[in-house]
Formats: sequence, structure tokens, C-alpha cells
Amino acid sequence: MASPILIEVVNNALKSIAEQMTETMVRASYSTIVKEMRDCSSAIFDGSGQMLSEGANIPIHLNCLGPALNTILTKFFSPEQLQPGDIIVTNHPYAGGDSLGSHHTKDLIMVAPVFLEETLIGYSVTMLHHRDVGGVWTGDSWTVEIWQEGFLLEPVKLYAAGVRNEALWRVILNNTRVPHDMKGDLLAQISGCNIGAKGLQELVKKYGYEDTRQIFNELLDYSERLTRWEIESIKDGVYHHEEKILDDGYKGGPYTLKVAVTIAGSDITFDFTGTDPQVYGPINSPLSATVSAVYYTLKTIIDPTIPINDGCHRSIKIVAPKGTLVNCQAPIGCFQRMVTAHIVVDLIMGALSEAIPDRVIADSCGCLYDFCSAINMDTHPRGGEVGHRQYWGEIVPGGLGARPTKDGLSVMSCHVTNCPIPPVEAQEIEAPVLFLERSIVQDSGGPGKYRGGLAHKRSYKILGDDAQFFHTSQKSKIPPQGLFGGKPGKSGKWIINEGTEAEKVLEHALGDVIFLKYGETVTLVTPSGGGYGDPLERDPQQIAEDVRQGYISVEAAKRDYGVEVEPQTFQVVRSDSVRL
Repeated sequence: MASPILIEVVNNALKSIAEQMTETMVRASYSTIVKEMRDCSSAIFDGSGQMLSEGANIPIHLNCLGPALNTILTKFFSPEQLQPGDIIVTNHPYAGGDSLGSHHTKDLIMVAPVFLEETLIGYSVTMLHHRDVGGVWTGDSWTVEIWQEGFLLEPVKLYAAGVRNEALWRVILNNTRVPHDMKGDLLAQISGCNIGAKGLQELVKKYGYEDTRQIFNELLDYSERLTRWEIESIKDGVYHHEEKILDDGYKGGPYTLKVAVTIAGSDITFDFTGTDPQVYGPINSPLSATVSAVYYTLKTIIDPTIPINDGCHRSIKIVAPKGTLVNCQAPIGCFQRMVTAHIVVDLIMGALSEAIPDRVIADSCGCLYDFCSAINMDTHPRGGEVGHRQYWGEIVPGGLGARPTKDGLSVMSCHVTNCPIPPVEAQEIEAPVLFLERSIVQDSGGPGKYRGGLAHKRSYKILGDDAQFFHTSQKSKIPPQGLFGGKPGKSGKWIINEGTEAEKVLEHALGDVIFLKYGETVTLVTPSGGGYGDPLERDPQQIAEDVRQGYISVEAAKRDYGVEVEPQTFQVVRSDSVRL
């Protein structure tokens, strides 16, 4: 048995390798969504396909590579068919027959088997979100079938024994609107795989193959023990909750997600039976994405220092009926699976609020995407390679739910997204757009003993022609709910040409492509976070500080919290608070 110190040393070495893989992709990539928003991840697996460590920038990527690797090894390439210098690529959500491949077509996964001399010692795996893979539109529009969402690659060798498949390389680059970015990002992803392979080889060489295998197994067992201890601290029982998606009625919504969380000793089961069937649209979640959302949510409520590896997952069972919103089946679309994945988090938090009220948070803003493209040959003559079109946009931050001991975070990408905000300057340099506003929305956070995170207002003007605008958001009718007496946050909305005679508030939070003209503006007011606890229990001095900071108004302090604040000195004049 290895010493605990050596296990910890190896664990941190594995984490370092995975993080180096991710950082390599970020530094070498061409597209904004990777080099600025870090939408890529990596993982190191042992020779039997068990995940040892990962560099997951985006929480929805937690263990997203494990199901895909298992699909590749069991249904496409056995370990005996692999050799040094191979790199397998896939982006097919339904590869192998189930929805245990890539999360969606833009997420290309690469797998490099790692050899030490003739021995297969593990796998170096990367995932990178590519900006365009063909399909009906480049943005997040309403698709119905998987074929509308871009080219599909079942697992295939991009490199065989170190030799690139040039025919496949050309096929990929000829099926994207941005071949320049695609080429750069593919090379960045290959470099990430190579960095991981080199790091794993050096680690195994240092400690020896047999000793390293033993250390890996003990590390997995260690994570399992710690995870089971955490689950055992939760009271046994069955805990239910349900949530809505497409709450504004778009495409026949709202639809319902249901979960029953069962705690039985050190085992935990997430049963989504009763969730509505998959719909003809892109919001369906492949099982691989649902698994990632479940793992993320559990990780947020247990000890954050537990090493993330497959040992953490041995006590978890997921029941997700086939053909539902949480386990979609071919050939249905799944391009915007994050709409469902975000709600899975609120769903589980709501179910466990009865069992562990001190570990869960109120509802958050949900999934928010805003992408647009336009053409301006004078200011951006390079543009995209096809039609000189250039793109901008981001995974937009909003308000997160309040926590048991703290306010919710404001203007943050929510839960399973967590992408950094790309700089305004970077987007304006690369595309014909002028950003007009990025601000916090006063009085938007759900009132509570702990206030929900504040909403975010974002507005830009289009400085190109033939603009194509794509939008996705949630909770435009049913606002993010509070917990334990906390009040709901505020719903969001999309506005075209705000403040002009041509102003139009979009009817639905999610929709198909909208064509806009030069000079038109787009404004998004995001949802905010729900509150936690009775607002009358909030510290009056904290309310006064909120007024001073501009987070809440004098009027809202009195209306929502029963606290009168002098608007010049920000002193508490009178309070109905039970904490005064």
C-alpha cells in the first residue's frame, strides 16, 4: 500500500497534467469562445478507462469525457486496435446507439492512447467547443433533427500511428463556415492531447508501471471513501422536486422535469422518472450531459477537496428513462442541451433542500446565450472565410441563487456553464459591433435573509450588414424561486432597438434566427437569483450597505425588507426587521 503522502503527490501531479492540457488549448486556440471564454476541458484516464483527473473549465464537462471514452473503447476501437501516435476524434452525441457520446456536435472530443514502450498505460482526452461545424445556422437556433446541427463524426482515427488522415482533415475543414478558426482550434486540441500523453508517460516512468497502477487504484478508492462519508451525513429518505422549462410556452412548453433523490446509507440515486418525453427541438439532453449535471450538483454539496475521479461516482446511480428530456435518443436534436442541464441543477437543489438546507442554494438565472454575426468589409475585411462574416457573442452571466450564509453572486455565468466574460474590446476588434452597456440591474435580486444575485443588462449595436442574431435564455415567465421564505428573483427579457420607435420585446426567451440591420440594437436583461430565508431577518446594516452600493433602492429597502434608509447618509432610520 502506498503512503498517503505519495498518493497525494501523484494526485496533484495528475491534476497538473490535466490543467496543462487545458491551458495549452486556451493559449493555442484561435476562436474567442476558447481563448477568452475557456470552453474546453481535458482528462487523464488509466489503462482500463477509469478517469484519474480532469481539467474541466466548464462544470458541465465534469466527467463528460468518461462516457464518450467508454463508448469508443467498447463499440468502435478496442484497446488491441490502438497504437502509439493514434488520435481518435468524434462529435456524435448518439455514437454507439445511445446518447453517451459528445454532448452536442460542436464539442469535438479527441482521444490519444498513451503507451510506455509497448504497454498501454492510459488515455489523454480533450474536448473543445468549436465555433461552427456546419448545420442549418452557426448560432443556437431551433433545430429538430441531429443532422441539422452540423457534420457528424462517429469515432474515427484522425491520426493513425502518427500519420494524419488528410482526407478526413479536409472533410472537417470543408464543413465549417470558419475553417481558419477550426484549423487552429483542432491543432490546439491535438497539442493538448500530446501534452497529456507526455505528462502521463513521465509520471509512470518516475514511479514505475506496477507501482503507479497501485497508486492510481488507491487514489480512486480514497475518493470513493470520502464521497460515501459525505453521502452518509445526509438523512436517509426519498426527496422529490419538479421544475419547468420553456416556461413561456414556446414550442408547446412548459415542459416538466422531475426527480426523486434517494439516500440509502452511502449510496445516492437520482431518478428522473416522470420527466416529460423528448421534444422536437434542440433542448433535449443526452444522457452524457445529464450525468455531468448530476455529478456537478453533487460536487457542490459535498467536500470540495475530494479528488475528482471515477472513484467519486461509484456510489451514484442515475435513472434516466430513454426518450425523455434527460436521456434523448436519435435522431432528435440536442444542440441546446444546456437549457435542460441547467434546470437539472435547480431540480436536484430543490429536492435536497429538505434534507440538507444548509448546503443548497435558491434558483439561479439558468442558461443564457447571445450570439450574432454580420458583415462589414470596411472595418473587418477579413471577417469569416465564407462571405466575410464575423461573429461575436457570449454565454451571458446573470444572477445566482442566494446561499445559506451568503448572498447570491451577481453577473456570473450560472452553474454548469461558468464561462468567463469575454472582454468587450476583444469582441469589438474581431467583429462589427459596438457595446453600449453592461450593468447590474438594481432591485433585481430576490429578497431574503440572503439576497439573490443581481441581474445583468447587456446591450450592443450592430455595425455590419446582414446580421444574424440567435438568442437563448430561461425563466422569462416563471422567475427563479427562493428558498425558506426567500422571494423569487426577477425574470429576464430580450429587447430589440430599446428606447426607439422600433422597440420590440421578444415574445419568447428562446427562438430561431432573427435577421437584423446595420445600426439596430440588442438588449438582454437577464434573470436574477432567488432569495434565501425571510427578508425580515436580513441585517438592516447590510440593507443600508446595499442601498449605498446601488444594489437596491430606498423604496425597495422599505417595501421588501421593512427598512427605511436615509438616502443621503445611508443610515437606518427605522426597521421592521426581527434582527434590529
